[in-house]
Amino acid sequence: MVPLISLREIFELIVMSAVLGYIFMGRFTARPKTVYDMVHPKRFNMDDFKFSLLVVAPAIVLHELAHKFVAMAYGLTATFKMFGFGLGLGLVLKLLNSPFILVAPGYVEIPVIASAISYRLIAFAGPAMNLLLWFIASVLLKKLNNLNRTQMNVLQMTKMINLILFFFNMIPFGPFDGAKVLNGPPVI
Repeated sequence: MVPLISLREIFELIVMSAVLGYIFMGRFTARPKTVYDMVHPKRFNMDDFKFSLLVVAPAIVLHELAHKFVAMAYGLTATFKMFGFGLGLGLVLKLLNSPFILVAPGYVEIPVIASAISYRLIAFAGPAMNLLLWFIASVLLKKLNNLNRTQMNVLQMTKMINLILFFFNMIPFGPFDGAKVLNGPPVI
């Protein structure tokens, strides 16, 4: 019996999440930035790391797992792969203190091309997950009145990152999910 997710995939998801937490540390924080933070932007702050991890990792991990599990629902073999170059690029931009971060942390490898409709649904599954996470965070912010500042910040940042990921991934160009949804499987 094939497991839903392999130990290698779990390991790569953990490594990817930790690197993403570091890359976005300081961009997503539970506390306001101080002058010291601006003067010393490269210092490691465990609280900022955990906050960033809490906001960014679910958005990206669940996006990729949505692709994987929808493909598997169609009977296809699907394997999550960490994309070292894409993570490395984000890490270099972080270390250079770039105001712009571009990161492509992973993808789901599906060796057999699905039918046109299943291919499009698999491609849309990731952005749909981001839209769902945005919606859940929006509803929780409206319905829950007793949130503390950190909880409100997590939900606000969750809304923001998931909406950005939805629109970014739906760009109908190149390797983006939007191009796959619009164009269907490549002609071989």
